Amino acid sequence: MKMVGLTGGIGAGKSAVASRLAALGAVIVDADRLAREVVEPGTEGLALVAEEFGPSVLAADGSLDRAALARIVFADDDARRRLEAITHPLVRARTAQLVAAAPEDAVVVNDVPLIVEKGMAGLYELVIIVFASIETRLARLTGLRGMTREEALARIAKQATDEERRAVADIAIDNDGTPEELDRKVAAAWERIKSD
Repeated sequence: MKMVGLTGGIGAGKSAVASRLAALGAVIVDADRLAREVVEPGTEGLALVAEEFGPSVLAADGSLDRAALARIVFADDDARRRLEAITHPLVRARTAQLVAAAPEDAVVVNDVPLIVEKGMAGLYELVIIVFASIETRLARLTGLRGMTREEALARIAKQATDEERRAVADIAIDNDGTPEELDRKVAAAWERIKSD
């Protein structure tokens, strides 16, 4: 089994790279998806988040009101750390289950937003980092995710810089171009992953 880390700043196109790697045969473990899974209705994670942050973070149907929680944690570093103290251990446990279930000869790509911020690069045989210009990222975040420019800039500011990411990248994929260009870059990265 080969363990690969995949990361990039918000709006860089990490998910697009992950989906292309999956199509090439990688087993993707998506930390963002798992972070949503561990706070679904009825989970221990949701109960702990509601206990920590109060009923204002719950929607009328009892599910997590992500926008309400985001307003709290992106404005307050202490609140963000308290949320991470709840969700990160749950995500790590679920990740371990998925990795254990993967075939022995699999390339497991761990799609993790905070590899650089949390000093996790050493956990992987290779680290792939997806880059895009600030203009491209802002256009994606405002156009595709409906964020305001200010919200997008605030989220970008909370993450590692491109220089910090480049310092740990074994493979850098620049994603400012066309989908076809990205296909070629991901195919080349896949060949390198398999040969290393």
